[in-house]
Amino acid sequence: MPTVPDEPSVRHSVLANALRAADLVNVLGHRPEQPDVLLAEVGRVLRAYGEDEPLGLVAADLPGLREAAVALRAVFAADGVDAAAREVNALLAARTGPLRLTTHGGTSPWHPHVDRDDEAPWAEWFLASSALALAVLLWERGQAPGGVCASAACADVFVARGGGRERRRYCSRRCATRERVAAHRRGRAAGTAGGSGTDQMSITR
Repeated sequence: MPTVPDEPSVRHSVLANALRAADLVNVLGHRPEQPDVLLAEVGRVLRAYGEDEPLGLVAADLPGLREAAVALRAVFAADGVDAAAREVNALLAARTGPLRLTTHGGTSPWHPHVDRDDEAPWAEWFLASSALALAVLLWERGQAPGGVCASAACADVFVARGGGRERRRYCSRRCATRERVAAHRRGRAAGTAGGSGTDQMSITR
Protein backbone atom coordinates (compact mmCIF):
# COMPACT_ATOMS: atom_id res chain seq x y z
CA MET A 1 0.00 0.00 0.00
CA PRO A 2 1.50 3.36 -0.99
CA THR A 3 1.88 6.31 1.33
CA VAL A 4 0.54 9.39 -0.42
CA PRO A 5 2.69 12.53 -0.06
CA ASP A 6 1.17 15.02 2.36
CA GLU A 7 0.42 17.53 -0.39
CA PRO A 8 -3.21 18.60 -0.91
CA SER A 9 -3.02 18.39 -4.69
CA VAL A 10 -1.81 14.77 -4.46
CA ARG A 11 -4.07 13.69 -1.60
CA HIS A 12 -7.18 14.78 -3.51
CA SER A 13 -6.13 13.47 -6.93
CA VAL A 14 -8.30 11.01 -8.80
CA LEU A 15 -5.60 8.34 -8.74
CA ALA A 16 -5.06 8.67 -4.98
CA ASN A 17 -8.79 8.30 -4.38
CA ALA A 18 -8.97 5.24 -6.62
CA LEU A 19 -5.95 3.60 -4.97
CA ARG A 20 -7.42 4.29 -1.54
CA ALA A 21 -10.68 2.71 -2.70
CA ALA A 22 -8.88 -0.47 -3.77
CA ASP A 23 -6.91 -0.68 -0.52
CA LEU A 24 -10.04 -0.24 1.60
CA VAL A 25 -12.00 -2.78 -0.45
CA ASN A 26 -9.20 -5.26 0.14
CA VAL A 27 -8.91 -4.59 3.87
CA LEU A 28 -12.68 -4.72 4.41
CA GLY A 29 -13.16 -7.75 2.18
CA HIS A 30 -10.70 -10.09 3.86
CA ARG A 31 -11.78 -12.73 6.35
CA PRO A 32 -13.75 -11.39 9.31
CA GLU A 33 -11.49 -9.74 11.84
CA GLN A 34 -12.08 -8.66 15.41
CA PRO A 35 -13.57 -5.15 15.33
CA ASP A 36 -10.54 -3.57 16.98
CA VAL A 37 -8.18 -5.24 14.49
CA LEU A 38 -10.27 -4.18 11.50
CA LEU A 39 -10.61 -0.65 12.83
CA ALA A 40 -6.85 -0.44 13.13
CA GLU A 41 -6.38 -1.69 9.55
CA VAL A 42 -8.95 0.73 8.11
CA GLY A 43 -7.37 3.55 10.11
CA ARG A 44 -3.94 2.63 8.79
CA VAL A 45 -5.18 2.95 5.19
CA LEU A 46 -6.94 6.25 5.84
CA ARG A 47 -3.86 7.74 7.49
CA ALA A 48 -1.63 6.54 4.65
CA TYR A 49 -3.79 8.54 2.25
CA GLY A 50 -3.64 11.66 4.35
CA GLU A 51 -6.84 11.66 6.40
CA ASP A 52 -6.56 14.03 9.35
CA GLU A 53 -6.63 13.06 13.00
CA PRO A 54 -8.70 12.39 14.93
CA LEU A 55 -10.40 9.99 12.53
CA GLY A 56 -13.41 9.43 14.76
CA LEU A 57 -13.81 5.92 13.34
CA VAL A 58 -15.73 3.52 15.61
CA ALA A 59 -16.87 -0.10 15.46
CA ALA A 60 -20.41 0.99 14.53
CA ASP A 61 -18.99 2.29 11.22
CA LEU A 62 -17.71 -1.13 10.13
CA PRO A 63 -20.93 -2.75 8.81
CA GLY A 64 -21.60 0.20 6.52
CA LEU A 65 -18.00 0.27 5.34
CA ARG A 66 -18.09 -3.46 4.59
CA GLU A 67 -21.31 -3.08 2.61
CA ALA A 68 -19.82 -0.21 0.62
CA ALA A 69 -16.73 -2.32 -0.08
CA VAL A 70 -18.91 -5.09 -1.52
CA ALA A 71 -20.68 -2.60 -3.78
CA LEU A 72 -17.39 -1.11 -5.00
CA ARG A 73 -15.84 -4.52 -5.56
CA ALA A 74 -18.44 -5.08 -8.28
CA VAL A 75 -16.86 -2.23 -10.27
CA PHE A 76 -13.40 -3.80 -10.06
CA ALA A 77 -14.81 -7.25 -10.89
CA ALA A 78 -16.76 -6.04 -13.93
CA ASP A 79 -15.88 -7.75 -17.20
CA GLY A 80 -14.72 -4.91 -19.40
CA VAL A 81 -15.28 -1.19 -19.67
CA ASP A 82 -19.01 -1.32 -20.55
CA ALA A 83 -19.83 -3.51 -17.55
CA ALA A 84 -17.70 -1.32 -15.27
CA ALA A 85 -19.51 1.78 -16.51
CA ARG A 86 -22.88 0.20 -15.75
CA GLU A 87 -21.76 -0.64 -12.21
CA VAL A 88 -20.46 2.89 -11.62
CA ASN A 89 -23.61 4.45 -13.06
CA ALA A 90 -25.75 2.33 -10.76
CA LEU A 91 -23.77 3.49 -7.71
CA LEU A 92 -23.85 7.14 -8.75
CA ALA A 93 -27.61 6.99 -9.37
CA ALA A 94 -28.61 5.16 -6.21
CA ARG A 95 -25.95 5.92 -3.62
CA THR A 96 -24.61 9.45 -4.14
CA GLY A 97 -25.80 13.03 -4.04
CA PRO A 98 -25.36 15.96 -6.45
CA LEU A 99 -21.86 16.90 -7.51
CA ARG A 100 -20.45 19.73 -5.40
CA LEU A 101 -17.12 21.39 -4.67
CA THR A 102 -15.71 21.79 -1.19
CA THR A 103 -12.60 23.03 0.60
CA HIS A 104 -13.58 21.45 3.95
CA GLY A 105 -13.78 24.86 5.53
CA GLY A 106 -10.65 26.14 3.82
CA THR A 107 -8.40 23.30 4.90
CA SER A 108 -7.87 21.88 1.39
CA PRO A 109 -7.98 22.97 -2.25
CA TRP A 110 -11.37 22.95 -3.96
CA HIS A 111 -12.22 19.41 -5.00
CA PRO A 112 -15.41 17.50 -5.94
CA HIS A 113 -17.62 15.44 -3.64
CA VAL A 114 -20.81 13.51 -4.29
CA ASP A 115 -21.67 12.63 -0.70
CA ARG A 116 -24.37 14.67 1.05
CA ASP A 117 -22.08 17.00 2.99
CA ASP A 118 -18.63 17.28 4.56
CA GLU A 119 -19.86 15.50 7.69
CA ALA A 120 -21.32 12.48 5.91
CA PRO A 121 -20.83 9.08 7.62
CA TRP A 122 -17.66 7.18 6.77
CA ALA A 123 -19.47 4.57 4.66
CA GLU A 124 -21.26 7.19 2.55
CA TRP A 125 -18.05 9.15 2.04
CA PHE A 126 -16.10 6.00 1.15
CA LEU A 127 -18.58 4.81 -1.45
CA ALA A 128 -19.25 8.24 -2.96
CA SER A 129 -15.62 9.37 -3.24
CA SER A 130 -14.57 5.98 -4.62
CA ALA A 131 -17.36 5.80 -7.20
CA LEU A 132 -16.51 9.30 -8.42
CA ALA A 133 -12.79 8.50 -8.72
CA LEU A 134 -13.43 5.25 -10.58
CA ALA A 135 -15.85 7.05 -12.91
CA VAL A 136 -13.24 9.65 -13.80
CA LEU A 137 -10.54 7.02 -14.36
CA LEU A 138 -12.84 5.13 -16.71
CA TRP A 139 -13.71 8.37 -18.53
CA GLU A 140 -10.09 9.51 -18.88
CA ARG A 141 -8.64 6.17 -19.97
CA GLY A 142 -11.53 4.59 -21.84
CA GLN A 143 -11.00 1.30 -20.05
CA ALA A 144 -12.12 -0.49 -16.91
CA PRO A 145 -10.59 1.32 -13.92
CA GLY A 146 -9.26 -1.85 -12.32
CA GLY A 147 -9.65 -5.57 -11.84
CA VAL A 148 -9.46 -8.53 -9.49
CA CYS A 149 -6.21 -10.44 -9.12
CA ALA A 150 -6.17 -13.60 -11.23
CA SER A 151 -3.98 -15.48 -8.76
CA ALA A 152 -5.73 -18.46 -7.22
CA ALA A 153 -4.20 -17.51 -3.87
CA CYS A 154 -5.36 -13.88 -3.93
CA ALA A 155 -8.66 -12.07 -4.38
CA ASP A 156 -7.43 -8.49 -4.02
CA VAL A 157 -8.66 -5.74 -6.32
CA PHE A 158 -6.31 -3.28 -7.98
CA VAL A 159 -6.33 -0.06 -9.99
CA ALA A 160 -5.25 -0.32 -13.62
CA ARG A 161 -2.15 1.75 -14.31
CA GLY A 162 -1.56 3.44 -17.66
CA GLY A 163 -2.85 2.33 -21.03
CA GLY A 164 -2.11 -0.62 -23.24
CA ARG A 165 -4.35 -3.11 -24.96
CA GLU A 166 -3.46 -6.04 -22.74
CA ARG A 167 -5.49 -5.96 -19.55
CA ARG A 168 -3.55 -6.34 -16.33
CA ARG A 169 -4.28 -9.65 -14.58
CA TYR A 170 -2.47 -9.54 -11.24
CA CYS A 171 -2.52 -7.09 -8.33
CA SER A 172 1.26 -7.24 -7.85
CA ARG A 173 4.49 -8.66 -9.23
CA ARG A 174 4.51 -11.04 -6.29
CA CYS A 175 1.24 -12.65 -7.38
CA ALA A 176 2.30 -12.75 -11.03
CA THR A 177 5.59 -14.42 -10.12
CA ARG A 178 3.87 -16.93 -7.83
CA GLU A 179 1.50 -17.94 -10.63
CA ARG A 180 4.30 -18.30 -13.17
CA VAL A 181 6.25 -20.50 -10.76
CA ALA A 182 3.17 -22.61 -10.03
CA ALA A 183 2.43 -23.03 -13.75
CA HIS A 184 6.06 -24.02 -14.38
CA ARG A 185 5.93 -26.61 -11.61
CA ARG A 186 2.65 -28.01 -12.93
CA GLY A 187 4.19 -28.27 -16.38
CA ARG A 188 7.25 -30.08 -15.05
CA ALA A 189 5.08 -32.43 -12.99
CA ALA A 190 2.91 -33.23 -16.00
CA GLY A 191 6.00 -33.84 -18.12
CA THR A 192 7.53 -36.10 -15.50
CA ALA A 193 4.32 -38.07 -15.11
CA GLY A 194 4.01 -38.48 -18.86
CA GLY A 195 7.62 -39.60 -19.18
CA SER A 196 7.25 -42.18 -16.42
CA GLY A 197 4.21 -43.65 -18.07
CA THR A 198 5.99 -43.99 -21.41
CA ASP A 199 9.00 -45.66 -19.81
CA GLN A 200 6.78 -48.11 -17.96
CA MET A 201 4.94 -49.04 -21.14
CA SER A 202 8.16 -49.79 -23.03
CA ILE A 203 9.40 -51.94 -20.15
CA THR A 204 6.26 -54.02 -19.89
CA ARG A 205 6.19 -54.60 -23.59
